[in-house]
Amino acid sequence: MNWDDLRIFLAVGRKGSISGGAQQLGVQHSTVSRRIRQLEETLGARLLERKPSGYELTVAGQNLMETAIGIETQVLGVDSTLLGKDANMVGSLRIAAINNMASSVLMPMFASFNQAYPLIDLHIMVSNSDLSLSQREADIAIRLTNSPTDTLIGKSMVTVASAIYGGRSYLERVAEKSEEPKWIGVDCCNFHKTWTKQSSEEHTHHFNSDDTLLTLSAIREGLGISFLPCFMGDADPLLKRYSDPDPDHNLGLWVLFHADLIHTARVLAFREHISKTINEKKELFEGNCPDYHVKSARKVMRWSPPL
Repeated sequence: MNWDDLRIFLAVGRKGSISGGAQQLGVQHSTVSRRIRQLEETLGARLLERKPSGYELTVAGQNLMETAIGIETQVLGVDSTLLGKDANMVGSLRIAAINNMASSVLMPMFASFNQAYPLIDLHIMVSNSDLSLSQREADIAIRLTNSPTDTLIGKSMVTVASAIYGGRSYLERVAEKSEEPKWIGVDCCNFHKTWTKQSSEEHTHHFNSDDTLLTLSAIREGLGISFLPCFMGDADPLLKRYSDPDPDHNLGLWVLFHADLIHTARVLAFREHISKTINEKKELFEGNCPDYHVKSARKVMRWSPPL
């Protein structure tokens, strides 16, 4: 039995499926299945039992899981000691961020960091669920929350405001007919789902989305109104606010990392860079720049070279 076998077993146990474990580790489904079978043969015990809902640990599997977690803690402790002494701007840096931010407002910040530190291999991982920093699935997590876990180090960089948006032409048609706009049903996160339920009198929706970027596209197409972060809604010229931001819907934008990485140079460099660049967009994040797309267009025009 070796650490790689235990690492694969841990991934399957945590994800509850062979495919989930394979996806987390970035290996083939067949490889994970084969290694689990080999581990069971080596130990002479059945570790997983297949159920309709996925795989469940047997008693032997539960015992091995506890032992493997203890070994993992020791292995990661050694890695953390080595990483903590790393003072070079060289190596890999894994950043976990939610899709709608990573692909829009954060991407120019990632790009400028990549240009400033070309020897750091930047890996952006999109996830709307929490990736485990303690298990080294990511080095830094950028999260929207008002209650970050107390086991991580970090700070709130800025307040992120949200408002209700609709397509400009759609809201004009609704106003002309003196009608109430339709709501888009969302299931992208608990925040937007809860706010929509509180604000909409509709129990069912004619269109539903489980991703904020899909919701943005649906609003553009005139399918209804929905909540969006102001950094998305205000930056889109096809959208218009249906209501101003409600302070009760404010969220903190946190940059978090594990305590073991507090002395790692590239982690600190990224935190400093992202803090500076986020502060430059503070008005957009806080919803104090409703005509941001107009200002951005003027800025581009001002710096365009003469024909």
